[in-house]
Amino acid sequence: MASIALPQAAARRPNVIIEWLTTVDHKKIGILYLYTTFFFFLVGGIMALLMRTQLSVGGNTFLTPGLYNQIMTLHGTTMIFLWIIPVFSGFGNYFVPLMIGARDMAFPRINAFSFWLIPLGGLTMYSGLLTQTGAAAAGWTGYVPLTEKAYAVGLGQDLWILGLHILGISSIMGAINFLVTIHNMRTKGMTWFRLPLFVWSVEITAGLTLLASPFLAGVLAMVLLDRQVGTHFFNHGSDPLLYQFIFWFYSHPAVYIMILPAFGIVSEIIPVFSRKPIFGYRAMAFSMAAIGVLGFMVFAHHMFTTGLPLALQEFFMGTTALIAVPSGVKVLNWLATLWGGSIKYTAAMLFAVAFVLMFLVGGVDGVFMASLATDYQIHATYWVVSHIHYVLFGGSVFGVFAGIFYWFPKITGRYLNETLGKTQFWLQLVGFNVTFMPMHFLGLEGMPRRIAVWLPNRTDWAPWNLMASIGAFVIAIAILIFIINFAISVRGGRRAPADPWEGNTLEWATSSPPPAYNFDTIPPVRSGRPVRDLRRGVTAAAEHA
Repeated sequence: MASIALPQAAARRPNVIIEWLTTVDHKKIGILYLYTTFFFFLVGGIMALLMRTQLSVGGNTFLTPGLYNQIMTLHGTTMIFLWIIPVFSGFGNYFVPLMIGARDMAFPRINAFSFWLIPLGGLTMYSGLLTQTGAAAAGWTGYVPLTEKAYAVGLGQDLWILGLHILGISSIMGAINFLVTIHNMRTKGMTWFRLPLFVWSVEITAGLTLLASPFLAGVLAMVLLDRQVGTHFFNHGSDPLLYQFIFWFYSHPAVYIMILPAFGIVSEIIPVFSRKPIFGYRAMAFSMAAIGVLGFMVFAHHMFTTGLPLALQEFFMGTTALIAVPSGVKVLNWLATLWGGSIKYTAAMLFAVAFVLMFLVGGVDGVFMASLATDYQIHATYWVVSHIHYVLFGGSVFGVFAGIFYWFPKITGRYLNETLGKTQFWLQLVGFNVTFMPMHFLGLEGMPRRIAVWLPNRTDWAPWNLMASIGAFVIAIAILIFIINFAISVRGGRRAPADPWEGNTLEWATSSPPPAYNFDTIPPVRSGRPVRDLRRGVTAAAEHA
């Protein structure tokens, strides 16, 4: 009897939700990072709008001082530890393996675990809002004695510390993963000085994270033990400046953890849309490394007004001025790359160029603050608030949006709408400057930072505060336009080819979006611009002719 061939059962497609929850694919983990951190960015932005509403007029009772302090603490912590630092881990997860010709990250399961600690850490911190005494209210720096039990009663401060510990574990494991991947999984021909500058920035950022994060973990553990066990690291006559020394030994390198990946992103975008190679590639790589080293040598400039010995203050004043040199090298190289280029001002390029200008303003602010005499006058005023936002919003956030518009076609296979993107850019640029430029004048007029209510008779503060609050809502409108653009484009946007911008680096040599295994065949790497070589048909024989 002849056998009858039965149709093969169709392969059962795994549940999409389960697939994403259990994925170890570096690209999917990168996307999860981007979605999750953008959610926290929106949460932190809503907190900022509440704060600016409170401060828009004098004597406002919109928020109570206690609630304002909780929102201020969570806003700062959210924007730093749940948005800027991990969003660059998202870009790194997605693009570092593609850029170096690897199939995945070195430790895929640890990579997934690092991601899932991010929402866990965030929810742990936010859960303080559900406690009877409220969330942490001692500021994002968590200075003692403000964080000691007598000042911060309740579980909110403890949950904040535990949440930061969880996020620190995530950062350390992610840093180890990046370092091992970059050092051991580069494709043949991908030498150190053929690495894309974004990979260089991730390498240096991971080194900073690995070296600095344990100090934050240690000092927070000491505060937690003081609060819960009764140890005396900082209270009962101990020197509270010990906390500041250890905290800033982490937190000033953390500023560069938050900005170096943006340097890398902008260093990829400007050459592509200028149609020129980056000016001074090695100088760019070495300047990032120099920033990483000097970042550990400037931390006490946050403590000029605490009574440090004058010789120590002068040393840190000198190192703070010195760190402007590698930053200036980068700005010079970006401008030299633009000079004489065939520039195409896409939305990505606009955000990249604005990054350079806004970061320059923040850097000049920092030069003023490096001076002892000037710092004594403007320390702990709204000048400092302006400075940090010009660096981390005008710098890092503009860099993030440059990266989103640049790499969105690679991630999704579709373009973001350029008209909406440019509308968002101009609103965001104007709103940003209207918000944070007036804070320079508020600082010079003596308005202290971390203030919940100011007296209505301060007529010199009134116009600047109102202007800053209006600017904050303009930024919110710009972000709303981005959300609309994303929602329209992710499914209905114009389809993008594998290499929509005529890029230089290896991620443009595979399809958009890339397959699970990244490359059918990894192109040969004979220069720092392998995809350009591929387009031009450069062969080894031609190279040596």
